Amino acid sequence: MTKADIVEVISANTGITKIETEAVVNGFLATVIESLKKGERIELRGFGTFKVVKRAERVARNPKTNQEVRVPEQHVPVLKISKDFKQAIKEATQ
Repeated sequence: MTKADIVEVISANTGITKIETEAVVNGFLATVIESLKKGERIELRGFGTFKVVKRAERVARNPKTNQEVRVPEQHVPVLKISKDFKQAIKEATQ
């Protein structure tokens, strides 16, 4: 499912125009990105928690040359799915 598909489904279910729905979806995504840039944590009950975690420096290996490569520490965004979300998917797939 793409962002355009999500906009279409939300628009159809709410009666809001696609242009207005797209603006809301884009605003939501921009807010999430800006909050994570600031190091803030975002919790959406029943969905999950977005946060930024620090990954330590590590040594990896280039599979083609078998040469060791240093991967520097980095901050990456993660999404931890809620128990309710996991349970709903589990029930739907059984």
